[in-house]
Amino acid sequence: MITKDTSIDEAMRLCPNAPEIFKRHGMACCACMAASAETIEEGALMHETDAQAIIDELNADCKEE
Repeated sequence: MITKDTSIDEAMRLCPNAPEIFKRHGMACCACMAASAETIEEGALMHETDAQAIIDELNADCKEE
C-alpha cells in the first residue's frame, strides 16, 4: 500500500501508471532528481497539490494491476 511516506521513486516502481497520475496533479516526477529522496507528501507540498488525492489514485490503480 502506498502512503504519504512512500518515496515518489518507490511509488513509480509499484504502480506502472504513476508517472501519468503524478503529471495529472502537476508533478513531473519521472523527470525530477528529487524523486528518489522525496516522499509523496513532500512532493505534493512542494507542488501545492493534494497528497491524499494522489495516494488514493495510486492505490486504486495498483489494485487494478
